[in-house]
Amino acid sequence: MFPAILFFILAAVLVGSALGVILARNPVHCALLLVLCFFNSAVIWILLDAEFLGIVLVLVYVGAVMVLFLFVVMMLDVNIEEIRKGLAGYWPLAVAVAGFVVFAIINVIVVKHLGGASLKAMPAAAAAAGHYSNTRELGTALFTQYAYAVQIAGAILLVASVAAIVLTLRRRKGGKLQDIARQVAVKAKDRVRIVKMASEKRP
Repeated sequence: MFPAILFFILAAVLVGSALGVILARNPVHCALLLVLCFFNSAVIWILLDAEFLGIVLVLVYVGAVMVLFLFVVMMLDVNIEEIRKGLAGYWPLAVAVAGFVVFAIINVIVVKHLGGASLKAMPAAAAAAGHYSNTRELGTALFTQYAYAVQIAGAILLVASVAAIVLTLRRRKGGKLQDIARQVAVKAKDRVRIVKMASEKRP
């Protein structure tokens, strides 16, 4: 009974904070409300016995992505009013996407076999013994059955990171470039010069 009550409380807070992300005028407030959305979503995942997804949501989105969002929003002078005026013409597309999401949610709730598919995938013996860990099962599936897909995804993310660095690189005129090869090949006699001077006597 208590998990159900907690679920509805978290769901209500999640919906309210999601609406706040859209309706708030201050970009910083929007980012903080989005952090609240992620946190509530993580707790709901944990209530559904998906601990790995909940922890990843907190570590990746709340701990990394949202910090980056806040940094960008607070460093840049974003004119939110002009952005809102530009997005006003896309409301039919927004309504269509929202309707599709609502339809998908209703379809998952109404169609019973979609809701129970994840339960059937759990080994019955392990679930009965209480030793089942979805984190272990997910790791085993990722690095056995989907090992090649994980490696390909990692390579694509690496290429995307390097491409982002290259695209945002701006070379400044007059800047001193670092030559690693010359630094490694340098010798002591090239950097240090010993000068012999006659000793001076105090008067």
